[in-house]
Amino acid sequence: MRKLSFGRVALLGLLAMVLVGAACYNPPVAPKTTAPPPTSQAPPSPASPTVTLEVSSTTIQKGDSVTLTWSSTNATSLVLTPAVGSVVPEGNVKVSPTDSTTFTITATGPGGSVDQSVRITVAAPAVEAPKTTAPAATIDEIFARGSLDAFFGYNQFELRPDAKEALSETAQFLRQHPNLTVVVEGHCDERGSTEYNLGLAQKRADETKRFLVSLGVSADRISTTSYGKERPFCFAHDESCWQQNRRAHFVRLP
Repeated sequence: MRKLSFGRVALLGLLAMVLVGAACYNPPVAPKTTAPPPTSQAPPSPASPTVTLEVSSTTIQKGDSVTLTWSSTNATSLVLTPAVGSVVPEGNVKVSPTDSTTFTITATGPGGSVDQSVRITVAAPAVEAPKTTAPAATIDEIFARGSLDAFFGYNQFELRPDAKEALSETAQFLRQHPNLTVVVEGHCDERGSTEYNLGLAQKRADETKRFLVSLGVSADRISTTSYGKERPFCFAHDESCWQQNRRAHFVRLP
């Protein structure tokens, strides 16, 4: 039998010690942990209430009525003030405030409370102005509105269409006031001699009377006179002014 060398014996001894140590070593065991129990989910918060309030008219006269209309959600009670009190979740009511008033509806539920308001203005009754009676028109004012002058062309006494239209209205007025008597004044512009214009103006007055009589005005209610160019209505020296002076003018007799 071969003898083992000292070195080999030492190596084997060392290996044996390692194996024994490894077999005897027990690693530490981590402590067991317990998982926390599952948490329960919190219940949802209750929904907040909502409310709307409308009015059929925001302005009324004293004594009139308006309609309040409302609707709500998530509310367990609703109160409408003033004067109305508890109401259903949705509805309407007529109110007749005597003064300007703010109406408020309050909705309450598990999620809180909310309100909304509307204001109704009660207008003061209109003050009726005292009635005033216009003074009656005087006979001179009535006559001035009803008797229309007739105008003539230069050096003419024949009635133009516009003159006939004016005299037709004058004739109607005189027929409506049979107690009136008138003077027809004939007038001319400044051109021509005094004598010539007196004759021309007289023809204008006479032609005016003749036309009125033809329209049913009694001849004994109409007299005529001529002023020629002595009483002008306009004093400028141009055609626009002269045209105003070539006329037949009416004057009421007392």
